[in-house]
Amino acid sequence: MKKLVGFIGWRGMVGSILLDRLKKNNDFKNFCSIFFTTSQFSLLAPNVLNSISSKLEDAYNLDRLITLDIIISCQGELYTKKIYSKLKSMGWKGYWIDASSYLRMYSESIIVLDPVNYNSINDALNKGIKTFIGGNCTVSLMLMALGGLFSNNLIEWVSVSTYQSVSGSGSKSMLDLLNQIGIAYKNIHSYLSLSNKSILDIEKIFTASLNKINCINNKIKAPLLGSLIPWIDIPVENGQTKEEWKGSAETNKILNYKYNIPIDGICVRVPTLRCHSQSFTIKLRKNISIKEIQSLILSHNQWVKIIDNTLDSTINELTPLKVTGTLDIPIGRIKKLNFGDKYLSAFSIGDQLLWGAAEPLRRMLNILVN
Repeated sequence: MKKLVGFIGWRGMVGSILLDRLKKNNDFKNFCSIFFTTSQFSLLAPNVLNSISSKLEDAYNLDRLITLDIIISCQGELYTKKIYSKLKSMGWKGYWIDASSYLRMYSESIIVLDPVNYNSINDALNKGIKTFIGGNCTVSLMLMALGGLFSNNLIEWVSVSTYQSVSGSGSKSMLDLLNQIGIAYKNIHSYLSLSNKSILDIEKIFTASLNKINCINNKIKAPLLGSLIPWIDIPVENGQTKEEWKGSAETNKILNYKYNIPIDGICVRVPTLRCHSQSFTIKLRKNISIKEIQSLILSHNQWVKIIDNTLDSTINELTPLKVTGTLDIPIGRIKKLNFGDKYLSAFSIGDQLLWGAAEPLRRMLNILVN
């Protein structure tokens, strides 16, 4: 008998991409589906194979939720906080898959990224663990890019600078950035074809128009176009932000080694719509050649791609515009540093709405139903 899977939060960015990926891979044939809503109860459910209800059902109806074998939520942590513990206290024995961070560090949960930690997922299933959570976007993308080095115990520590797209802050922040583009263009477009206006004069108008934008009610509290913000999430101890803290905490939980790998750096919000980029400084445990490093990286998973350390390859293959909408994980600028033979640099990009969010959830769902 096919498992009964409930979908909550499927209209948001991550949920929409998850739904699209499930359709493209014909995954709906493997289970029965019910679609839930927290507000729009009059709407019809998506038309997918094996859907058992044509109407959306109430996402707060615990009596209905408890009948499900699997719940997959992209609704956010407020929903998880409200529903998860109530279902558990009612004796629900099903599997919970979640995109939000709320349950990531719980001892009874597993952060899922099966190309990296399939064995840990399998061990958890054998032990009866039933809570599986998608990881932080930059953590998942880093592990996909550097998995060959981590799995061969070659990394002593990593310092990382992330360049995270505005979609990591949500759809409203994407619209805010696009509106900033519109405001800036409105102020400068009449000067772009004129020869009597210097570029410095145009730059002054451009910058002034952006500095006048009121972002007080936006999630990102300052204009992002033509700028960047080296701060993501709330502050925690030691001067870190929570996003920077996750880099070490979640990576080490996913890897589940007997030792801790120090990981730290600065997380930066940049004015791209999709894809998170990351610059790595890595201390290796031993000196190995660039050729060996590239071979180990490529052997880890089918999605990682080595980009030659040349100008043409970098500008053509190692950019967010090239990677957006794909599962590719290109990694380039691989070179030894002047600090010593054990020091390595690399630069990687990945679509955080795919490997950084929706794809690990889709794959975890398939592990459960299969």
